[in-house]
Amino acid sequence: MSLAKISRERAERIARSHACEHCQEYSYKKLTVKPASASHRKTFKEAWHVVAICGVCGLEQELGIAEDGEIIYVS
Repeated sequence: MSLAKISRERAERIARSHACEHCQEYSYKKLTVKPASASHRKTFKEAWHVVAICGVCGLEQELGIAEDGEIIYVS
């Protein structure tokens, strides 16, 4: 069970509203939102872990979303 204050659906909306780091488009062909692992919760204070594949350029990026909905990292 996740201790996140925001729902999975809200985390997905937040991730979709973040532009691709490479081409700056908002179109994703695949977006996966999962509860953060125990190590990510401890290290980054992450609630949700997102893997997004851009629908335009194909870049795969990862996002960490905190309990309050802030994007805490993009890689």
